[in-house]
Amino acid sequence: MSKYVNWFTATTVAVGLCMAGNAFATNGYFTHGTGTKNKAMAGSGIALPEDSIDITNNPAVAPFVGDQLIFGAAVFSPIRKYNTSDSLANGYGGAFTIGPNNIKSKSNYHVIPHIAKSWQLENDAAWALSFYGRGGMNTDFQGGTATYDHDQDGSPSTFPGTYGAGDQFMNLSQAFLDVTWAKKVNDNFSFGVSAVLVAQYFKVEGVNSFWGYTKTFAESYMAGAPIMTPENLSNNGTDWSYGGGLKVGMHAPVNEKVSFGAMYQSKIWMTEFDSYSDLFAEDGDFDIPANLKLGVTFHASESLAFNLDYEYIWYSDVKAVGNPIQNIFSCPTAGMGGMDTENCLGGKTGAGFGWEDMAVYKIGMRWTNNEDWTWRLGYSYGEQPIPESQMTFNIMAPATIEHHFTAGFTLERTRGKQFNMSFMYAPNNEVEGGNNFDPTQTVSFEMYQWEVEASYSWRF
Repeated sequence: MSKYVNWFTATTVAVGLCMAGNAFATNGYFTHGTGTKNKAMAGSGIALPEDSIDITNNPAVAPFVGDQLIFGAAVFSPIRKYNTSDSLANGYGGAFTIGPNNIKSKSNYHVIPHIAKSWQLENDAAWALSFYGRGGMNTDFQGGTATYDHDQDGSPSTFPGTYGAGDQFMNLSQAFLDVTWAKKVNDNFSFGVSAVLVAQYFKVEGVNSFWGYTKTFAESYMAGAPIMTPENLSNNGTDWSYGGGLKVGMHAPVNEKVSFGAMYQSKIWMTEFDSYSDLFAEDGDFDIPANLKLGVTFHASESLAFNLDYEYIWYSDVKAVGNPIQNIFSCPTAGMGGMDTENCLGGKTGAGFGWEDMAVYKIGMRWTNNEDWTWRLGYSYGEQPIPESQMTFNIMAPATIEHHFTAGFTLERTRGKQFNMSFMYAPNNEVEGGNNFDPTQTVSFEMYQWEVEASYSWRF
C-alpha cells in the first residue's frame, strides 16, 4: 500500500508543478522532445525505447521498457523581443501604429516537470501512466506605446502598451496525463493506445484595444441596438479548459540492426475558454492540434545507435491558431465592406494567429562507451509556422525557433538506477513583415532558447 501512496503523492506533486509552469515551447508550441533522453537526441528516437516516459512519444513501446518509475524537470529559458519601425501614418487614416517600440519580454525562466510509471503484465502486455507539462505563446512585454484614432474623430492619440491597452501579457500552459495500454504481438512488433487527458489554462492582458473588432460589438452595432462592450476579450484572469484525445502507435524492431516506430495523436478536443470567448474563434475554442511521428533507428553496433525521425503538426486545423489575421477585415465594423459577424474576433471564422502546419526533421545518436556512461547528441530542423503576412497578433506568440542542438548523458553506477541530463540550445531566429494595421510600418520579432533537464529512474 505504501508504494501506491508514494506513487500518488509523487504524481500529485508533478501535476501541481505542471499547472504552475508557464513555458514557451519550441516547435511552434510543441516541445522539441519529451523525456530527458529523448530531448538529448533532439526529440528523435521514437523507435529506440529506453524509459517509461518514452511511452508519451510512442505508446507501443510500453512492453519494451520494463517496470520503471522516472521523474524529472527542466529549466527552460526563452529569450524573446520585438521591434517596430517608424511609421509614416502614425495612427492617421485608420492606421493602428505600434510604437516604434523595441522591447524584450520578461518571464524568461520556467520549470517543466515530467513523471511516468510503467507496469509489465502477463501475455506480453503493459500499461503506463505519464504526466508531463507543455506550454506556449508566453510573452510579458512591459512598456511601449500604440497610436490610433480611438474616438474616430480624425485625431489619433497615443496609449501605453504594445497594443495601447496597458502592458501586454499572454500565457498558455498545458498539463497532460497519458493512460496507456500496449501489447507485444511478437519480438518484432507491438502496438499501443493512450487516452490523452489534458487540462490547460490561459490568461491575456493588454488587448482590449481590439474591442471594436469583436463579434459581440459588431452584432449590437449591426442590429442598431445599444452598443455592447465585449467582456471576454482581455484582462479576465486565468481561465481553465479541459479535454481529451487518443494516441496510437506501433513499434517494429525488425531485426538486431533496424527498428521502426510510428505514432499518431488525434486532435485533442477542449472545452472553451469562456472568459476569452471574444478573443478566440468559435467562442473561445482552443483545441490542441493533431500530430504524427515516424522514426527509424539503426543499430550500428551494440554500443552505437542512430535515429532519423519526422514529425508533422496540423496547426492550421485549430481555428484559433490557424485562421489568418486578415479575416478581421471582413468583420462589419472594420469598414471594409464585410457583412458577416462570424469573421469578427470570437466568431466561427474569427481572426487567429495564422500559423501554418509544421514539419520537423530530427537526427540523433546514442553511444555507450562503458557500463556506466551513455552519451547522446541530436539536431532538429523545422520551418517556423508564422508567415510574414501574420505579424501583428504574433507579437504575443513569437514562435520563431527552427534549429535545435542537443546533447546529454546517462550515468548508471547502480544497475537499474539512472541519472540523466540533457542540454538544448536553439539559436536566434527572426521573422519580419508588415504591421497588418499600418502598411507603412515593419514589425519584427525574434527568439533564442536554452534548456537544461535532469531526471532519475528506478527499475523494479
